[in-house]
Amino acid sequence: MNLCDETALRVLLARHGFHFSKSKGQNFLIADWVPERIARESGAAADAGVLEIGPGVGALTVQLARLAGRVTAVELDKSLAPLLAETLADCPNTEVLFADVLQLDLPALVRERFSGLRPMVCANLPYNITTPVLTALLEAGCFDSLTVMVQREVARRLSVPVGSGDGGAFAVWVQYHAAAELLFDVPPECFLPAPKVTSSVLRLTPYAAPPVSVTDEALFFRTVRAAFALRRKTLVNSLAAGLSMEKDRARELILSCGLDPSVRGERLTMEDFAKLTAAQQIG
Repeated sequence: MNLCDETALRVLLARHGFHFSKSKGQNFLIADWVPERIARESGAAADAGVLEIGPGVGALTVQLARLAGRVTAVELDKSLAPLLAETLADCPNTEVLFADVLQLDLPALVRERFSGLRPMVCANLPYNITTPVLTALLEAGCFDSLTVMVQREVARRLSVPVGSGDGGAFAVWVQYHAAAELLFDVPPECFLPAPKVTSSVLRLTPYAAPPVSVTDEALFFRTVRAAFALRRKTLVNSLAAGLSMEKDRARELILSCGLDPSVRGERLTMEDFAKLTAAQQIG
């Protein structure tokens, strides 16, 4: 069965009495080139153990199962159990866990399911959980790569160079932990039901060590959040407010790093944030 054939998919869903849930962000692929390309560009191979999140009816899962040594798909919606039992019947190297991925011990899952395999993530993420899921996956520190489909606006914001003016605090956090690469766009008509926005596939490759040297990560990220908290304000005002310091102190701090106090936070590079962090520790 072609799981991306819209007519066949509608018949399958009707036969199992399935109804889409907006709260779960369910949009199923109906363009077969999309899951094929995502699976291929994820780097899945016989030596890989792939964690998939939100398999839906299994369109991407089937493609991953053809390439990877093992696939573990985590699905929140238990009503999809009979559909997945049918669509994944010919994928012996695949299992489905009905659970909330945000409640799982991911390092333990990797140890138990992917022993001897190269652990990676490949998923079409529900838009409403993109940030917490990416946070959990990167904090787990146990995946070689993450290839995820998310809203295009989010993918672009996370992949632009820090300091370009188009990112945000979460983009800095992500790029502190991983190299981000935008792979390709997926238009709304590739889904059922069609979302109102375009999607993009993003690849994150975790660093062995962060791109900048920071001795106090908590202070580093407090500084990042402060810099972005008042986006229309200058860095002096943002740091003064976000770090609870006098404006004169904030100005001195900024000048000591060779920065213009009138610059805005979104124009700071990763290195600039590291310098601001170090300057606070000295001062």
